[in-house]
Amino acid sequence: MANAIVLKLVKEIREDLPMAGVPKLHFMMQDSLHAHGIKMGRDALYQLLGEHGYLIRYRRRKPYTTNSNHPYKKYPNLIGDIKYLTHAGQLWVSDITYISLKEKFSYLSIVTDAYSHKIIGYCLHPSLHSQGPINALVMACKSKRGVSLIHHSDRGSQYCCAEYVRMIEHYGIQISMTEKGDPYENAIAERVNGILKSEFLLNKTFASLSESQEAVKNAIEKYNNIRPHDSCDKLTPVEAHQGNGFLRRRWKTRKENELMIIQKT
Repeated sequence: MANAIVLKLVKEIREDLPMAGVPKLHFMMQDSLHAHGIKMGRDALYQLLGEHGYLIRYRRRKPYTTNSNHPYKKYPNLIGDIKYLTHAGQLWVSDITYISLKEKFSYLSIVTDAYSHKIIGYCLHPSLHSQGPINALVMACKSKRGVSLIHHSDRGSQYCCAEYVRMIEHYGIQISMTEKGDPYENAIAERVNGILKSEFLLNKTFASLSESQEAVKNAIEKYNNIRPHDSCDKLTPVEAHQGNGFLRRRWKTRKENELMIIQKT
Protein backbone atom coordinates (compact mmCIF):
# COMPACT_ATOMS: atom_id res chain seq x y z
CA MET A 1 0.00 0.00 0.00
CA ALA A 2 2.78 2.43 0.95
CA ASN A 3 4.68 1.70 -2.27
CA ALA A 4 1.56 2.36 -4.33
CA ILE A 5 1.14 5.77 -2.65
CA VAL A 6 4.78 6.65 -3.27
CA LEU A 7 4.57 5.70 -6.95
CA LYS A 8 1.39 7.77 -7.28
CA LEU A 9 3.18 10.78 -5.76
CA VAL A 10 6.09 10.30 -8.17
CA LYS A 11 3.70 10.23 -11.13
CA GLU A 12 2.04 13.46 -9.95
CA ILE A 13 5.35 15.30 -9.61
CA ARG A 14 6.59 14.08 -12.97
CA GLU A 15 3.52 15.41 -14.70
CA ASP A 16 5.13 18.83 -14.23
CA LEU A 17 8.80 17.79 -13.82
CA PRO A 18 9.15 14.79 -16.14
CA MET A 19 12.90 14.37 -15.62
CA ALA A 20 13.05 14.89 -11.85
CA GLY A 21 15.64 12.57 -10.32
CA VAL A 22 15.49 10.63 -7.06
CA PRO A 23 17.03 13.29 -4.73
CA LYS A 24 14.63 15.96 -5.95
CA LEU A 25 11.62 13.62 -5.83
CA HIS A 26 12.52 12.57 -2.30
CA PHE A 27 12.78 16.19 -1.15
CA MET A 28 9.54 17.28 -2.82
CA MET A 29 7.54 14.34 -1.42
CA GLN A 30 8.49 14.83 2.24
CA ASP A 31 5.28 16.57 3.34
CA SER A 32 3.07 14.08 1.50
CA LEU A 33 4.99 11.09 2.89
CA HIS A 34 4.67 12.47 6.40
CA ALA A 35 0.92 13.04 5.91
CA HIS A 36 0.54 9.36 4.96
CA GLY A 37 2.79 8.17 7.78
CA ILE A 38 5.34 6.77 5.33
CA LYS A 39 9.05 6.69 6.12
CA MET A 40 11.23 6.12 3.09
CA GLY A 41 14.85 7.14 2.56
CA ARG A 42 16.51 8.00 -0.72
CA ASP A 43 18.04 4.55 -1.18
CA ALA A 44 14.68 2.85 -0.67
CA LEU A 45 13.04 5.27 -3.12
CA TYR A 46 15.81 4.62 -5.65
CA GLN A 47 15.28 0.86 -5.33
CA LEU A 48 11.49 1.18 -5.62
CA LEU A 49 11.71 3.30 -8.76
CA GLY A 50 14.27 0.93 -10.25
CA GLU A 51 12.00 -2.06 -9.68
CA HIS A 52 9.14 -0.31 -11.50
CA GLY A 53 11.20 1.17 -14.34
CA TYR A 54 10.87 4.76 -13.12
CA LEU A 55 14.56 5.70 -13.10
CA ILE A 56 15.69 8.36 -15.55
CA ARG A 57 18.52 7.84 -18.00
CA TYR A 58 20.06 11.18 -18.83
CA ARG A 59 21.57 11.91 -22.23
CA ARG A 60 24.59 14.16 -22.43
CA ARG A 61 23.82 17.50 -23.96
CA LYS A 62 25.66 18.55 -27.10
CA PRO A 63 28.13 21.40 -26.68
CA TYR A 64 27.30 24.83 -27.99
CA THR A 65 30.17 26.79 -29.55
CA THR A 66 30.35 30.57 -29.39
CA ASN A 67 31.85 32.63 -32.18
CA SER A 68 34.24 35.04 -30.46
CA ASN A 69 36.24 35.73 -33.62
CA HIS A 70 34.81 39.17 -34.34
CA PRO A 71 35.99 42.80 -34.39
CA TYR A 72 33.90 44.03 -31.46
CA LYS A 73 35.38 45.09 -28.14
CA LYS A 74 35.71 42.30 -25.56
CA TYR A 75 35.24 43.18 -21.89
CA PRO A 76 37.13 41.85 -18.83
CA ASN A 77 35.76 39.37 -16.30
CA LEU A 78 34.45 41.35 -13.31
CA ILE A 79 33.09 38.45 -11.28
CA GLY A 80 36.23 36.44 -10.57
CA ASP A 81 36.63 37.90 -7.07
CA ILE A 82 32.95 37.70 -6.06
CA LYS A 83 32.79 35.09 -3.27
CA TYR A 84 29.03 35.11 -2.68
CA LEU A 85 25.87 37.09 -3.40
CA THR A 86 23.43 38.41 -0.79
CA HIS A 87 20.33 39.27 -2.82
CA ALA A 88 18.77 39.24 -6.26
CA GLY A 89 19.73 41.96 -8.71
CA GLN A 90 23.51 41.91 -8.14
CA LEU A 91 24.60 39.69 -11.01
CA TRP A 92 22.89 38.49 -14.19
CA VAL A 93 24.33 35.77 -16.41
CA SER A 94 23.37 35.33 -20.06
CA ASP A 95 23.81 32.56 -22.58
CA ILE A 96 22.39 31.13 -25.80
CA THR A 97 21.55 27.50 -26.54
CA TYR A 98 19.98 25.81 -29.53
CA ILE A 99 16.56 24.15 -29.75
CA SER A 100 16.13 21.53 -32.48
CA LEU A 101 13.38 21.81 -35.08
CA LYS A 102 12.65 19.24 -37.80
CA GLU A 103 14.72 20.88 -40.50
CA LYS A 104 16.71 23.56 -38.68
CA PHE A 105 17.47 25.09 -35.27
CA SER A 106 16.06 27.92 -33.21
CA TYR A 107 18.10 29.72 -30.57
CA LEU A 108 17.09 30.34 -26.96
CA SER A 109 18.62 33.39 -25.25
CA ILE A 110 18.34 33.40 -21.46
CA VAL A 111 19.12 35.94 -18.73
CA THR A 112 19.34 34.40 -15.25
CA ASP A 113 19.71 36.10 -11.87
CA ALA A 114 22.81 34.47 -10.36
CA TYR A 115 21.58 34.79 -6.74
CA SER A 116 18.18 33.13 -7.13
CA HIS A 117 18.83 31.22 -10.40
CA LYS A 118 15.52 32.64 -11.60
CA ILE A 119 15.18 33.09 -15.36
CA ILE A 120 14.18 36.74 -15.66
CA GLY A 121 14.43 37.18 -19.41
CA TYR A 122 14.31 34.89 -22.43
CA CYS A 123 13.65 34.85 -26.16
CA LEU A 124 13.45 32.01 -28.67
CA HIS A 125 14.62 33.38 -32.01
CA PRO A 126 14.86 31.69 -35.45
CA SER A 127 18.47 32.82 -35.93
CA LEU A 128 21.64 33.68 -34.00
CA HIS A 129 21.05 37.37 -34.69
CA SER A 130 21.61 39.71 -31.75
CA GLN A 131 17.89 40.53 -31.65
CA GLY A 132 17.23 37.35 -29.64
CA PRO A 133 19.60 38.27 -26.77
CA ILE A 134 18.41 41.90 -26.92
CA ASN A 135 14.77 40.80 -26.50
CA ALA A 136 15.76 38.63 -23.52
CA LEU A 137 17.68 41.55 -21.96
CA VAL A 138 14.74 43.94 -22.39
CA MET A 139 12.47 41.44 -20.64
CA ALA A 140 14.98 41.05 -17.80
CA CYS A 141 15.34 44.80 -17.34
CA LYS A 142 11.65 45.08 -16.52
CA SER A 143 12.53 43.50 -13.17
CA LYS A 144 15.85 45.34 -12.64
CA ARG A 145 16.59 46.22 -9.01
CA GLY A 146 18.97 48.77 -7.54
CA VAL A 147 21.87 50.49 -9.27
CA SER A 148 24.83 48.12 -8.84
CA LEU A 149 24.31 45.30 -11.33
CA ILE A 150 26.77 43.26 -13.41
CA HIS A 151 25.82 41.47 -16.64
CA HIS A 152 28.10 38.48 -17.35
CA SER A 153 28.25 36.51 -20.61
CA ASP A 154 30.65 34.82 -22.99
CA ARG A 155 32.45 36.79 -25.69
CA GLY A 156 30.09 35.87 -28.50
CA SER A 157 29.37 38.49 -31.15
CA GLN A 158 25.74 38.79 -29.98
CA TYR A 159 26.90 40.14 -26.59
CA CYS A 160 29.80 42.26 -27.89
CA CYS A 161 27.96 43.96 -30.76
CA ALA A 162 27.17 47.67 -30.58
CA GLU A 163 23.40 47.19 -30.27
CA TYR A 164 23.66 44.92 -27.24
CA VAL A 165 26.32 47.02 -25.51
CA ARG A 166 24.24 50.18 -26.01
CA MET A 167 21.25 48.47 -24.43
CA ILE A 168 23.26 47.42 -21.35
CA GLU A 169 24.73 50.89 -20.97
CA HIS A 170 21.28 52.44 -21.37
CA TYR A 171 20.13 50.55 -18.28
CA GLY A 172 23.28 51.46 -16.31
CA ILE A 173 24.58 47.89 -16.06
CA GLN A 174 28.26 46.92 -15.82
CA ILE A 175 29.58 44.55 -18.50
CA SER A 176 31.55 41.41 -17.64
CA MET A 177 32.68 38.61 -19.97
CA THR A 178 34.50 35.30 -19.80
CA GLU A 179 38.18 35.46 -20.66
CA LYS A 180 39.50 31.93 -21.16
CA GLY A 181 36.66 30.33 -23.09
CA ASP A 182 36.10 27.98 -20.16
CA PRO A 183 32.38 27.13 -19.64
CA TYR A 184 33.01 27.17 -15.86
CA GLU A 185 33.48 30.93 -16.17
CA ASN A 186 29.76 31.09 -16.92
CA ALA A 187 28.75 27.97 -15.03
CA ILE A 188 25.33 29.14 -13.80
CA ALA A 189 24.14 29.95 -17.31
CA GLU A 190 25.46 26.62 -18.62
CA ARG A 191 23.74 24.78 -15.77
CA VAL A 192 20.38 26.45 -16.47
CA ASN A 193 20.61 25.45 -20.13
CA GLY A 194 21.31 21.87 -19.11
CA ILE A 195 18.39 21.72 -16.69
CA LEU A 196 15.92 23.05 -19.25
CA LYS A 197 17.06 20.52 -21.83
CA SER A 198 17.50 17.40 -19.70
CA GLU A 199 14.73 17.86 -17.10
CA PHE A 200 12.13 19.79 -19.08
CA LEU A 201 12.63 17.94 -22.38
CA LEU A 202 13.79 20.89 -24.46
CA ASN A 203 16.37 18.52 -25.97
CA LYS A 204 13.70 16.94 -28.19
CA THR A 205 13.07 17.87 -31.82
CA PHE A 206 10.01 20.09 -32.29
CA ALA A 207 7.78 20.19 -35.34
CA SER A 208 7.74 23.98 -35.64
CA LEU A 209 8.99 27.21 -34.10
CA SER A 210 5.59 27.91 -32.55
CA GLU A 211 5.54 24.48 -30.90
CA SER A 212 9.02 25.02 -29.48
CA GLN A 213 8.06 28.50 -28.23
CA GLU A 214 5.15 27.06 -26.27
CA ALA A 215 7.39 24.32 -24.84
CA VAL A 216 10.02 26.89 -23.79
CA LYS A 217 7.43 29.10 -22.10
CA ASN A 218 6.00 26.12 -20.21
CA ALA A 219 9.45 24.83 -19.20
CA ILE A 220 10.62 28.19 -17.84
CA GLU A 221 7.39 28.69 -15.90
CA LYS A 222 7.83 25.32 -14.19
CA TYR A 223 11.57 25.81 -13.68
CA ASN A 224 11.01 29.14 -11.92
CA ASN A 225 7.97 28.20 -9.83
CA ILE A 226 8.10 24.46 -9.11
CA ARG A 227 11.63 23.08 -9.24
CA PRO A 228 13.59 23.28 -5.93
CA HIS A 229 17.19 24.29 -6.61
CA ASP A 230 20.15 22.72 -4.84
CA SER A 231 22.14 25.95 -5.21
CA CYS A 232 19.43 27.95 -3.42
CA ASP A 233 18.96 25.91 -0.23
CA LYS A 234 16.22 23.82 -1.90
CA LEU A 235 14.08 26.90 -2.63
CA THR A 236 12.48 27.42 -6.02
CA PRO A 237 14.02 30.30 -8.00
CA VAL A 238 10.92 32.43 -7.41
CA GLU A 239 11.12 31.85 -3.65
CA ALA A 240 14.85 32.58 -3.57
CA HIS A 241 14.37 35.74 -5.64
CA GLN A 242 12.08 37.22 -3.00
CA GLY A 243 14.53 36.76 -0.14
CA ASN A 244 18.01 37.89 0.81
CA GLY A 245 21.03 36.70 2.75
CA PHE A 246 23.41 33.83 2.12
CA LEU A 247 21.73 30.83 0.46
CA ARG A 248 23.16 27.51 1.62
CA ARG A 249 24.38 25.31 -1.21
CA ARG A 250 23.20 21.68 -1.04
CA TRP A 251 25.90 20.24 -3.31
CA LYS A 252 29.67 20.00 -3.43
CA THR A 253 32.00 20.90 -6.26
CA ARG A 254 34.35 18.33 -7.75
CA LYS A 255 37.29 19.94 -5.93
CA GLU A 256 35.46 19.73 -2.59
CA ASN A 257 34.67 16.05 -3.15
CA GLU A 258 38.31 15.36 -4.03
CA LEU A 259 39.41 17.15 -0.85
CA MET A 260 37.04 15.02 1.26
CA ILE A 261 38.50 11.85 -0.27
CA ILE A 262 42.05 13.02 0.51
CA GLN A 263 41.10 13.85 4.09
CA LYS A 264 39.53 10.43 4.60
CA THR A 265 42.61 8.64 3.27
